[in-house]
Amino acid sequence: MNLLRSLLPISLGLFLVSASAAPLTPKCEITAVTVYTDRAVVTRNAGLDLTTGVPGVFEVVFDKLPANLLDQSLQVSGNGTAQVTIVDVTARAAHVDFTPNERVKTIEDELRGLAKKRRVLDDRGAVLKSQESSLSKLESAATTAPNKDSAPRLTIEESAKFLTFLEDQRGKFLTERQSLDAQLEELAAKTDAAQRKLNELRGAGGRSFKNVTVRLHAASAGKLDLTLAYTVPGANWTPSYDARVNSNEKTIALTYHGLVRQNTSEDWKDVTLTLSTARPGMGGAAPTVRPWELDVFTPRPMPVTTSFAVDEFQPKSVPAPGGARALSGPAPRGVAMQAEAIEATVARADIDHAATSASFKIAVASSIPSDNSPQKIPITTAALAANSEYLTSPKLQAAAFLTAKAVNSSDFPLLAGAMNVFLDGTFVATSALRTVMPGEKFDLALGADEGISVKHKRVQRFTEDTGLTNSGKRVTYEYLITLQNNKKTAARVIVADQIPVSRNEKIVVKQLAPDVKELKPAPDGALSRAHAVDDVVAKERTVWRRSRCAT
Repeated sequence: MNLLRSLLPISLGLFLVSASAAPLTPKCEITAVTVYTDRAVVTRNAGLDLTTGVPGVFEVVFDKLPANLLDQSLQVSGNGTAQVTIVDVTARAAHVDFTPNERVKTIEDELRGLAKKRRVLDDRGAVLKSQESSLSKLESAATTAPNKDSAPRLTIEESAKFLTFLEDQRGKFLTERQSLDAQLEELAAKTDAAQRKLNELRGAGGRSFKNVTVRLHAASAGKLDLTLAYTVPGANWTPSYDARVNSNEKTIALTYHGLVRQNTSEDWKDVTLTLSTARPGMGGAAPTVRPWELDVFTPRPMPVTTSFAVDEFQPKSVPAPGGARALSGPAPRGVAMQAEAIEATVARADIDHAATSASFKIAVASSIPSDNSPQKIPITTAALAANSEYLTSPKLQAAAFLTAKAVNSSDFPLLAGAMNVFLDGTFVATSALRTVMPGEKFDLALGADEGISVKHKRVQRFTEDTGLTNSGKRVTYEYLITLQNNKKTAARVIVADQIPVSRNEKIVVKQLAPDVKELKPAPDGALSRAHAVDDVVAKERTVWRRSRCAT
């Protein structure tokens, strides 16, 4: 028995049909999901008991699967005591009159409950309005001048008691009206939020789905564990990092997370989750370089209007990309429970290296709802040694930015992603991390440090005429950069400055200070030098001259 295998998520019913056996409804559930940067592979498992109708051909139907699953990605495998051969696998589109998503049903029930509460509040508001109207009529009757058919006028004592009664009743009505308005406002907000969520889920799932039929030929009775895997779009994951820098110990605790989102129309509940760095959307082969031809432009004659049209250029069809390759990894490891009350640690994923990618198998079961909300899944934590230094470009911004230089000593490739930086327990910056492979050096930008003061000042600008007719100009510029260390420890600061670069032979730029032998500018005019600021103040003076020849 040689069967296929794969991964993917969905809730469905499963039926077994044979000419000689009654339909069976074994339990079928999503057990594993592998998430890529633009899709996911879901794996479902079902247990079958083939005791009747053997030998024979059976049909196993997985129903209410996502309508947008990729048919070419279907993979089926099985194992057990029954001797079974997979005959074929077929996917067919279908439609239902009810919403298959359990989350949608839950929100619809919530909306119905909110509507009932709204009717109760509206009814109470109508009663209050009627009581207020009756109270106004009673007040009008008591204060209107009496006639021969009306009741006698109230005495002063009776009027005082009646006014007190009116005040108390109106106060009660006003308090209850305010409470009703607050409840109605809160109810409207809940209804609006639930309706928006319902619209999102309905838009993602709809009422269409697919049924996948697997035909099996059973040669002997027994048990069979059947696995179905398929690929669906609408799921992705992106890297995210928290870098906690300890300046005293010169270490970085780098926490690696995966932000997982999915809108596949089905919730993933307690599944074995794997995050893959593979990019199946790029295809399997490198693009082919086509000839790049140059020719002299020849104007084409204006088209002549005729009674028919000719399509001069026919678009070429683009072949559809192939299905995603299924990845598998080792079984998830158990999480050790600590007997003592110590600081909580981040769960560490198992890494499985392939030829062109890596897979992170999450240590504990995960649940990802189908609402496109980001779920932060911990991958690993790496303790890295770091050497810090400061970088400053005073001409652009008078601030010293702390940078930590580290080496990725973990086994995990660090993909490019957003990073939150904490320095000595304080959040200091939002940065970004480039892709760093194991063993590779990288820099972490830790934000500006107010403990290093930076000043950039133009000291002088001296202009003089040159040439016989004074038509030439020579301008000398002098800038002073001052670094002040307000910290208790010495700091290494790399100062970046620049001098202009001439692109015209009539303009000559000469660096006067620092001497070119001491600090030579880069081809683009950049100057960079490190300073050890351990005695409070360090200064850097840049002097350059621009000369324009006479014309």
